[in-house]
Amino acid sequence: MAAALGLDFGTTNSAVALADGRGAPRLARFPSAHGSTDTFRSILYFDPKPVRGAESAFAGPAAVERYRQAPHKGRFLQSLKAYLGDAGFTGTMIGGRQRTLPQLIAMILQRLLHAAAQDLGELPHRAVIGRPVHFTVARSEEHDALALERMREALALAGVTDFEFEYEPVAAAYAYQQRLTEPATVLIGDFGGGTSDFSILALEPATTPGRGVAILGNDGVAVAGDAFDRAIVRHAVAPQLGKGSDYLSPPDKVLPMPEWIYSRLERWHHLSFLKAGETLEMLRRIERTSTAKQAVAALLHLIEEDLGYELHEQVNATKIALSSTVEADLRFDIDGYAVRSHVAREAFEHWLRRDLQLIERSVEQLFARARLSHEAIDTVFLTGGSSFVPAVRAIFTRLFPTATITGGHELTSVATGLALRARTEQ
Repeated sequence: MAAALGLDFGTTNSAVALADGRGAPRLARFPSAHGSTDTFRSILYFDPKPVRGAESAFAGPAAVERYRQAPHKGRFLQSLKAYLGDAGFTGTMIGGRQRTLPQLIAMILQRLLHAAAQDLGELPHRAVIGRPVHFTVARSEEHDALALERMREALALAGVTDFEFEYEPVAAAYAYQQRLTEPATVLIGDFGGGTSDFSILALEPATTPGRGVAILGNDGVAVAGDAFDRAIVRHAVAPQLGKGSDYLSPPDKVLPMPEWIYSRLERWHHLSFLKAGETLEMLRRIERTSTAKQAVAALLHLIEEDLGYELHEQVNATKIALSSTVEADLRFDIDGYAVRSHVAREAFEHWLRRDLQLIERSVEQLFARARLSHEAIDTVFLTGGSSFVPAVRAIFTRLFPTATITGGHELTSVATGLALRARTEQ
């Protein structure tokens, strides 16, 4: 049986699995400062100055370490997958050179595959690549087609030419199928950084000849972990950095702090866009007459020192803590200024109410189109990092009271399933 690769390029994390026999696929492991890991952060970091005239670009764990160690921060790009279906974003200027979105994604893919080969050995040419059901909030065929076209270009630039796409929740179903001992109708929910995707499948046990996998329906929405993080920044962090304060604009006009500053703050990798001379000078003028001088000074320092990544690490840690406790403390120091927020799970879930409604609506639309009742589902399998959020799980407990709710290998089940899917086609 020829070897095949499962490649899960995610908004936040990526993973690679190799199927080279009849045993379980092997996940690539990647070295990091905290030990080896089976996930590879989908980030790209450019050193501010070339080394011996050559551009220095890093991805995954190496990008994080390079960024943290750099005395002068370069460009740090994250969540590039979220822009694949966005016709308004074509690329960005880095080091005086315009980079297209496919070129940037290809750089991550090249480094991801190189790191995987260091662990797994020479990789096979054939691969199955994961894709969300819908790439953008727009949910249009036009946007999905654009996203796939860009992803194909990125894969070609990365040297991946023999591949096919598979829906990410369908891939997760192939992983879950390995547990089955009898046929089942299963709802798969895959919650990533940028999208939440759902598939209904009729599955037979993996030991069954032919390994039946019948897709009964797919749907998805561009709401997931990144949106949950943004809610914490908006409600728990931004007010402590001047949001809602006023300043005096000469001669005597009182103006509110610009909201667009905090929209950028919600996406830490957008802080580099704020580090422009004109914006920094505006914030310095505001600071002088602000009703929240210390808070605005801390915001200014956060931007100047590129501390967005560190701040959002604390935000993500708070989100994770709220999955297992009913309250958590967010703590972050900015040049002696203390950002402190006590976050209750109840408040967090209130902040997420619109996002949770969109997720639930996507599930209901899927069942309406598939013309299935909720009672037809034997098992709900939830995967992806945001599947741990209690308010997310509560949606499925309420909608499917007769089904078994389960999960497992939340960050790697899609990659494993993609490799299994590749093997079934041989």
